[in-house]
Amino acid sequence: MNSRERILGRVRRALADAPGEDAPIERAYLREHGDRSVEETVELLAENLADYRAIVHRCTTADLPATLAGMLAARGAKTVVVPPGLEPSWLAEAAAERLPDRGESTPDELDRVDSVVTACAVAIAETGTIVLDGSSDQGRRRITLVPDHHICVVRVPDQVVSSVPQALERLDPVRPLTWISGPSATSDIELDRVEGVHGPRTLEVVLVADQASAEVNS
Repeated sequence: MNSRERILGRVRRALADAPGEDAPIERAYLREHGDRSVEETVELLAENLADYRAIVHRCTTADLPATLAGMLAARGAKTVVVPPGLEPSWLAEAAAERLPDRGESTPDELDRVDSVVTACAVAIAETGTIVLDGSSDQGRRRITLVPDHHICVVRVPDQVVSSVPQALERLDPVRPLTWISGPSATSDIELDRVEGVHGPRTLEVVLVADQASAEVNS
């Protein structure tokens, strides 16, 4: 018996109890790991975002304009790209010049922009991932890939899920999905980390809650 026959024999023995070809196969995959409360899920998201070197802030909805204005000022941002559907009040207190997300913008023009502010489609706690789907409050994919500084606002807890399977249930697969786990980074063969190669060098995530008691990290 050669190696091929031995391998095929193992496959046949493993499938001996399997249903026929037309019978559906039930796979009881876990939809999330562990049993967490809403608050624990949000905390896990914050921990994993920070682990990926994203900068995490927290504030209430009422404090969001001041929080964003302070973040842009701390960055020294003079210009900020704004998606067309972004809530106008979010940047009402910002001093930076607001630039619209235009189809005519060239990569060079976007590269000269200091910052971009967007919302998100969903945030995944277990992987520390932010997903954008190109909706009007997130804009074209390139505005979050070319500028060096991306601020992303996540509504807590409505936009936070535990796992990737739960996120997929909320997403439309025909939309241009961008999955972001921390700032852009890569490593060479010596494992020297370089950030900003194929996306923003700095990612700041604002977790916004309606509760007046929400903790604020500025």
